[in-house]
This record gives sequence, C-alpha cells and structure tokens, in this order.
Amino acid sequence: MSSKGNATGSRVTLHVVSSLDGFIARKDNSVSWLHANGSIYEAGVSISEEEAAIFVKAIDCYVLGSRTYEHALELGWPYGDTPTVVVTGRKLPSTRKSVEFCSGDLKTLLDEKLAPRYRNIWLVGGAMLCQRFLELGLVDEIRLTIAPVLLGDGLRLFGGSLTEERWNLKNVVAYKNGFVELSYSATG
Repeated sequence: MSSKGNATGSRVTLHVVSSLDGFIARKDNSVSWLHANGSIYEAGVSISEEEAAIFVKAIDCYVLGSRTYEHALELGWPYGDTPTVVVTGRKLPSTRKSVEFCSGDLKTLLDEKLAPRYRNIWLVGGAMLCQRFLELGLVDEIRLTIAPVLLGDGLRLFGGSLTEERWNLKNVVAYKNGFVELSYSATG
C-alpha cells in the first residue's frame, strides 16, 4: 500500500512515543515514564486543548495490538468513539461499540477492510504490530515522538527484523515539555 500508490487515498501513519534510547515501554510494559515532569524547553511549542481536539478528530481509525488495547483500557480509553481495530488472535473483552477485533493477514485487513472505509488510519502500537506493518511496506508515514528520558532497557520499537529503508523527513517539532516529534514519509 504505502505512498507508492493506493486507489482509496487512505494513509497509514505509525505513531509512537519512544525514549531517547529507543524503548517504547519498560520490560513490564509500563509507560509511566511518559508522564514524569521534566524541565521546560522554552523555545518549544505548546498545543492548546482545542488544537489537540481538532487534530484527533481528523483521525478516522486507530489500529493497535492486544497489549496496547489492554493498556488503553487501563488508562481509561484515550481513543474516544473513534473506530478502533485491535489486531489479535486472542479472545479479549469488548468494552466499546467502536472497537472491533481482527486477525489474519495484515495486507488483506488493510486493503479489504480498512482502506475502503477510512482515509486517515493511525497505527499506535504495539511494537510487534508496528514492525510487521513496516516489514510489509504498509506504512505511509512515521510520527516518532521522542521523550527526554533514558530507560536503559525495555521493549524496543524497532526490532532486528527490518531491512534498510530510507524515509523522507517532513517535519520536526520541539515541544515545551522537552518531547520532540519527527515526521517522516515513505520514499517512492
């Protein structure tokens, strides 16, 4: 699918937050380090609640793995009523009408189920699902937000199974909280 061509016009954005040393969670899958207070970066930008709400409304569908789903439930479900597809082979509790569970071939899922229905698809975790989407060339954009923390160990975003691939830098945004967002688009 990727930006190399797609008749439906939908885009898949991989969005994840990583520590400076490339981890998206501690070994116990906790992400409390995301909410720790740090120093203020004065030259950074801040986003109002209204701007954030407008941005989130533009997302048509979230795609996540089972552990990310379980973690989102623990957090109080940050995805609102936006349609959410959980890719899993496990039997999980369905807690919202906006959530559907799928398994099987990811390319088929994307081409036949998601792309015809949704234009702005956000892949938000977990690591294995993100890696698989990348391996299959199903990601059009990567939005990697780097948190100002070194974890030393944990769950890596990018495993060793990916092959070398160039991406085009689209944008860099530094925030007042010390986080930096890097936006890349697929080449080709």
